[in-house]
Amino acid sequence: MENRSFSVRLKNRGDRSNQTPHAKDSDDGFFSPGRLPQEYPMKIVWKKGFIRLVLVAGIVWMLLILVVLLFHIWSCQSSVAFLSAICNKESKVVEFLGRFGYVSKPQQSQHRCSIPVADDPDKIVIPEKRTADKIVKNLTYILEDEFVHNGSQSSPLFGGHQSWSQREESFKLKPSMKVHCGFMRNGGAEMTAVDIKYVKKCKFVVASGIFDGYDVPHQPANISRRSKKLFCFLMVVDEVSLAFIRNNVTVREDSGGGQWVGIWRLILVKHPPYDEPRRNGKVPKILTHRLFPQAQYSIWIDGKMELIVDPLLMLERYLWRGKHTFAIAQHKFHRSIYEEADANKRRKRYARPLIDLHMKIYYYEGMEPWNSKKSIPSDVPEGAIIIREHTALSNLFSCLWFNEVHLFTPRDQLSFGYVVYRLGGSFKFFMFPNCEYNAMFVLHQHIREHSSPIEWVKDLKELKGKGSSMKESRGGLGLWTPYPGNLDSVVLPEVARTSKAG
Repeated sequence: MENRSFSVRLKNRGDRSNQTPHAKDSDDGFFSPGRLPQEYPMKIVWKKGFIRLVLVAGIVWMLLILVVLLFHIWSCQSSVAFLSAICNKESKVVEFLGRFGYVSKPQQSQHRCSIPVADDPDKIVIPEKRTADKIVKNLTYILEDEFVHNGSQSSPLFGGHQSWSQREESFKLKPSMKVHCGFMRNGGAEMTAVDIKYVKKCKFVVASGIFDGYDVPHQPANISRRSKKLFCFLMVVDEVSLAFIRNNVTVREDSGGGQWVGIWRLILVKHPPYDEPRRNGKVPKILTHRLFPQAQYSIWIDGKMELIVDPLLMLERYLWRGKHTFAIAQHKFHRSIYEEADANKRRKRYARPLIDLHMKIYYYEGMEPWNSKKSIPSDVPEGAIIIREHTALSNLFSCLWFNEVHLFTPRDQLSFGYVVYRLGGSFKFFMFPNCEYNAMFVLHQHIREHSSPIEWVKDLKELKGKGSSMKESRGGLGLWTPYPGNLDSVVLPEVARTSKAG
């Protein structure tokens, strides 16, 4: 009996030892019952190895990113010129790192800095006396063309038919001067009677302009009560833009017939004087003193900009503190007009052969590329903000600057430094750092981008012949009037591009 029970136990033990793992595996759903795949151990190894490979690859990738970021930070902070040049200080990486303090503030925000303005607009003392006119004491304007027309020239032109001899004479400073300065009789850009009456009371002006429906007015911020009472905020528009603004924002009409968008008084100019909307925009921008003749001080801002600094603080900082009458910012990238011209050609901002012709005339007349020996920090300004006291010399400079825009290309940044050069240092102005300029406003995108056929012209042959649709009919007169000098031998100076943006 005992032997039998022992044999039963052995049998039972044997049965258990013969059980295969497939039953458990079947429960887990890996394999079908009754079969033990030979590749089972390899699948286990492969599965574990793949997971380890993914984890290792992830760790290596994160370490590589960390190394790159650390190198980026180190190169941006390095004093070694080569390493510093590697760092793209405008990249999103630098901007992101700067938020967490990994990149020093000057590097992360090299184009925006605090403006040393006074703290309180109410404490600003406005000068009782205007700046005395010492060089030019009496300035008047030519209102009728003295040029004898022939059948090939249109008349009248807003800027007049200024001859080369008249242009040359206009740069010779005298106590009493009479010059071309736009607004030729029947030349266009006429204001309505309601607006003419309104602007007569404006001695302190913030001016802007919208042409061809590019934008809608952006309301200034941080404006004190004192400045709201002191300044007229005047937005110059053409009829196309007025209709566009009416369709997109609320326009309020007062009892006198004036039209308003928030703080901005809309100033309608009828009969735009030029084919190019960009050239039309230069009328209120450069000839602010002609459009608003009662103004003693003006601040111009481009239409796509939202001003965020109190205008009274701006006058104190840029004019009164240093006893200046004209202030404008230095260009962000370029100092030489020839480099700026090169950038305009590559970006198709105007006909390339006409830009070259414009620059050849300037180079022939002695305009050298900017260098450190010049008395001004740059020949190229950022023209989107201009701060002026309307003295006789300041007004004359604006007239001469506009005449160049009228005669040649509408790219006013190409003409500014040339007029400074021709006045031989007599015109003193304050060219302030670009980083302050960028701290004055919030930049908005245009509603739509402007494009005209002349911007795509590659060869002068495309502009030949009467009735050419690619040629402006009322601007750029000096590019089509025979120049008195021989430009054939003029070779423009080589341009060294000092920035990727240029």
